[in-house]
Amino acid sequence: MFDPMVRRWVDAPLQRGAKLLVRLGLSANAVTLMGFAVGMLGCGAIVYQQFEWALALILANRLADGLDGAVARQAPASDLGGYLDIVLDLIFYSGVPFAFALAEPDYALPAAFLIYSFIGTGGSFLAFAVLAAQRGMTTDRRGQKAFYYAAGLMEGTETIVFFVLFCLLPSDFAVLAYLFGSLCWLTTAARIGVAVQTFTVPRLPNGSSKATISDRTLDSASE
Repeated sequence: MFDPMVRRWVDAPLQRGAKLLVRLGLSANAVTLMGFAVGMLGCGAIVYQQFEWALALILANRLADGLDGAVARQAPASDLGGYLDIVLDLIFYSGVPFAFALAEPDYALPAAFLIYSFIGTGGSFLAFAVLAAQRGMTTDRRGQKAFYYAAGLMEGTETIVFFVLFCLLPSDFAVLAYLFGSLCWLTTAARIGVAVQTFTVPRLPNGSSKATISDRTLDSASE
């Protein structure tokens, strides 16, 4: 929900950082893989209840997630880069609550609920992207992406906020996980509603739809 506003603040610094990484010879895929490795180390720190280290490593992972896209925009687009970005992000996202369940068995149920909610947000997001691509729908409101980026109540910025809160307030993980998961289900419901509006319109023979949907519609459905 807050991603477009945050992008206005972070895009310029990310572009400067990306230029440095390009000069050092790092590809976008290399940044993605390094960021994923750092994020998984953060999950390991959670397991051992080293929450200060976990916070630093999770923030480093999110920084890498922004930098890999900025690096990619300075080179020809790579389908593999887009694939790695979304798959490794989803593994990392689920790894955080799973790590809390390993750290404290009492957190197993809220962690399971949160991971379950990620199935809803991830599935509704990716299914929308697949059908949007078939209809030739495009958007750059969330920046240049390798696939159609459906808006939602819970996006990257909100996920970072909750992950930070998990590390700062680990004893409140259960409450935060239930809250986070509930908001994710609201996002899923909103995306399904928008999909019903969008994909009931028949596709033309060339694959495009008779009508398109704006990002504003997607945003308002989740607010």
